[in-house]
Amino acid sequence: MLGEYRIEGRRAADISASVERAVGAGKLAPGELLPPMRELAVELGVNPNTVAAAYRTLRERGVIETSGRRGSRVRHRPASTARELIHVEVPDGVRDVSAGNPDPALLPPLGEALAAAAARAAQAPALYGAPAVDTALERFARAAFTADGVPGGPLAVTSGALDAIERVLAVHLRPGDSVAVEDPGWGSVLDLVPALGLRPVPVPVDDDGPLPEAADRALRQSARAVIVTARAQNPTGAVVGAARARELRAVLSGHPGALLIEDDHGHGIVDLPLHTLTGCTDHWVVVRSVAKAYGPDLRLAVLAGDAVTVDRVRGRQRLGPGWVSHILQDAVVHLWRSGAVDAAEVAAAYGRRRDPLVRALRARGIEAHGRSGMNVWLPVPDETAAVARLLHAGWAVAPGARFRLSSPPAVRLTVSGLAADETEEVADALAAATRPSAVGRYD
Repeated sequence: MLGEYRIEGRRAADISASVERAVGAGKLAPGELLPPMRELAVELGVNPNTVAAAYRTLRERGVIETSGRRGSRVRHRPASTARELIHVEVPDGVRDVSAGNPDPALLPPLGEALAAAAARAAQAPALYGAPAVDTALERFARAAFTADGVPGGPLAVTSGALDAIERVLAVHLRPGDSVAVEDPGWGSVLDLVPALGLRPVPVPVDDDGPLPEAADRALRQSARAVIVTARAQNPTGAVVGAARARELRAVLSGHPGALLIEDDHGHGIVDLPLHTLTGCTDHWVVVRSVAKAYGPDLRLAVLAGDAVTVDRVRGRQRLGPGWVSHILQDAVVHLWRSGAVDAAEVAAAYGRRRDPLVRALRARGIEAHGRSGMNVWLPVPDETAAVARLLHAGWAVAPGARFRLSSPPAVRLTVSGLAADETEEVADALAAATRPSAVGRYD
């Protein structure tokens, strides 16, 4: 199982350190199976709870992963390596529906906006000492936040949603703190949390978002922050509706010291209303990226939050990049002002591809999720078999391992590039891929 390497230690910290040293030195290879906890406890002469604590620490640090009765294995990549590397190579002739990208045809042309911003910059260039947030952008963003019930307060501009989440976590939390995260959830967040030295606490989700009981349990177990996706949750398409928002607000009201991070990346591509969870905790932010609606390469997100949090983010930002390009900010304002994106039209376009597929799968007796956004989440008995069968059928999907901590196996399909006449074909392929198999799961 471990070859010639022997795990050592009497305390949980020593046992976990022994494993981590071996992984770093290459003595334990990626994918290597660790001894069952009881077996290792007997070998080391310690209580099984001590080994369980060591394995838990290793999971939280991103060194190993556990799959129920299949045991614990060394992860195939360190916590600082993007989960996007968990993918399949797409052979020629296979349709790639794994990437999670928006449909380029639904993105607005940027030439006019960038040219106009460049012309204004030529007349009045932004220099050192200029405000970090463009006045017009702040005005437009604040009006949109207010219309959606987000409390008043200062704004910050960051280089995308993940940059915003990282900065907010960094100014409030310290290594070792716990963060409640959606499971399944956005793979980049699941990577970011352990990369910051924080401990992810998985919170299961359904079509209405995080389960309130699980969120409350995580907060009671000392989670100092909770990250919630408001709409178009990646990978499940979940939406926090009015009823679920009331339940989650009740949970958060019982933990006013917790930090709430609300990711509303679906703004601009979803026509379902935002039911914000803000106002229940002392520290909170709502993050809105322009990536899905206007293009990932714009690298801009607007962050609204309580005064203390936004002030800390802005202060730390001044010590690093300083600000996000005013030319980009001005271009985004131009896009907003000109109505370059019709959110209802974009949402309907994705819905015409997503909803029929979900219905077709359910008609075949297959569980599928996708209430909003551009993704469909399909639980499967075995990820390896499902991915392989779909490749053979001509479809490349994203393995669920990119988005899971402890939730069951699944695959994610992005509908951005699907045509209406392909629904039945891909539904048949997905249904066939869910047949039970003896093959091991995708790692």
